[in-house]
Amino acid sequence: MGMHLLNFPKNIDTDKFLTNYWQKKPLLFRQALPDFKCHIEADELAGMACDEEIESRLVLEKHGATPWEARYGPFAESLFAELPESHWTLLVQDVDKYIPEVAELLDYFRFIPDWRLDDIMISYAVDQGSVGPHTDDYDVFLLQAKGCRRWKIHTRAVDENDYIPGLDLRILPQFEAEQEWLLEEGDMLYLPPNVAHWGIAEGEAITCSVGFRAPTWQDIASSWFESWIEQQLPKQRYRDPALKPQIAPAEIKPVALEGFKAKLQSCLDRLDRDERWFGRLVTETKPHLQVIPVEQPLTEQTFLNRFREQAIIHRNSHSRMAFSRYEKDGLDTLYINGNSYTLPSSSGEFLPVITHYRDLHFGYLQEWLEQPEYLSLLCRLYNEGHFLFSDEH
Repeated sequence: MGMHLLNFPKNIDTDKFLTNYWQKKPLLFRQALPDFKCHIEADELAGMACDEEIESRLVLEKHGATPWEARYGPFAESLFAELPESHWTLLVQDVDKYIPEVAELLDYFRFIPDWRLDDIMISYAVDQGSVGPHTDDYDVFLLQAKGCRRWKIHTRAVDENDYIPGLDLRILPQFEAEQEWLLEEGDMLYLPPNVAHWGIAEGEAITCSVGFRAPTWQDIASSWFESWIEQQLPKQRYRDPALKPQIAPAEIKPVALEGFKAKLQSCLDRLDRDERWFGRLVTETKPHLQVIPVEQPLTEQTFLNRFREQAIIHRNSHSRMAFSRYEKDGLDTLYINGNSYTLPSSSGEFLPVITHYRDLHFGYLQEWLEQPEYLSLLCRLYNEGHFLFSDEH
């Protein structure tokens, strides 16, 4: 897995892109990935949409129960034969978790931290197929994999009340394009959050959407509070401060709240003491993408021998990984799917290596595997289902 480089427009590189465009303004990349081919066909995507494990949607602009009707998978195979000739789109989420060739597309976007990445959604549209003019809360790179799609955008602010009421999708009734482009195979459009956009297929078209995730401030705050509540709050119940008789028994006196306020204040003062809750939050996976532990866990020695024989181990495509260094207690931390694992801060390149590569080679890791804490961690991750040998892959 070497460095995969996007073909940026003239006079723009990753630094300029991150400074001037990322989360600020759209950018069109003509022939963005000259050496990448998205090996997915419409019938393969339709097959995935019939699988109950996989999240999929069908959007019918016309001929549905309502305009812009959204139906949710899994679908019966017979459905696809009954669909009209035009004006519909099939969307399948998390295709990168199921098709390794699609996952390789992610390697072009690693100038943005892994923990910000969500998935690759692939849409197949017949002529004039579209999901309507709408906005998203996330950044997205829209790669035209097959056929052509015309994208129209505008950057005016959109209010929650601007959408057509009563529909499954957030469709904008008024859409005056500021800019539009026809994207052909290999072209890509970057859109920051909340830029209104409308993509309409001209003939059959397949589009790969590289989507990012950003937790809401409410998610972040509640995750931190939960972590704090678990670790710091005493298990006892409320105790009264020194009570005095009250003239009005129903009145809540300020003194009753003082204890709570002091507790919460001490909790805010500790905010930077343990930051691992954040890594756990941003590596959480969707409920249907959980990783299943192996049926027969291996001992460390058996795992080591097996790894030596097989020479290579593969990351489970459902495992989300990140790491942080030099915590205040001198430990490095690996995060996978909402869990954390600590290592001594002398771990050097071990965490960058195992989080960067989807395939890990025994020879490359051999020196670390001779040390008990690294062997123990890798064996544990294997037993939990995060790594697989080739014959299990």
